[in-house]
Amino acid sequence: MTKRKTVTSGSPYEPIVGYSRAVQIGNIIAVGGTAPLGPDGKAVGAGDAATQARRCFEISVAALEQLGATREDIIRTRIMLTRREDWEAVARVHGEFFSDIRPASTIMVASFIDPDWLIETEMDAVVGNRQA
Repeated sequence: MTKRKTVTSGSPYEPIVGYSRAVQIGNIIAVGGTAPLGPDGKAVGAGDAATQARRCFEISVAALEQLGATREDIIRTRIMLTRREDWEAVARVHGEFFSDIRPASTIMVASFIDPDWLIETEMDAVVGNRQA
């Protein structure tokens, strides 16, 4: 049986909702919905979707790294925005992080539990399948 590994980011929502920031089974890692929270558990970058996107990607990549993955292992990202007009600024930040690996990606409009969140992200990775 393949061992299940989990990572927490310290989000105050993780124990309440009963989820992990990231879960790995075998060489597959799923990073759950990641909000733009600072170390104090509060939203960062009020009103600035690009700053919030950067924070979401930083949290997610750090979770992957805790499980031994790298950015190159990411195969999919999902971006959920509250304001459709933020898509281009957020897409540019996505490009800063991922233009060299170009994962499959989706951008959609949604709403979140905290009205200060303009963005939430998810990503998936497959570890150890990089080409030499």
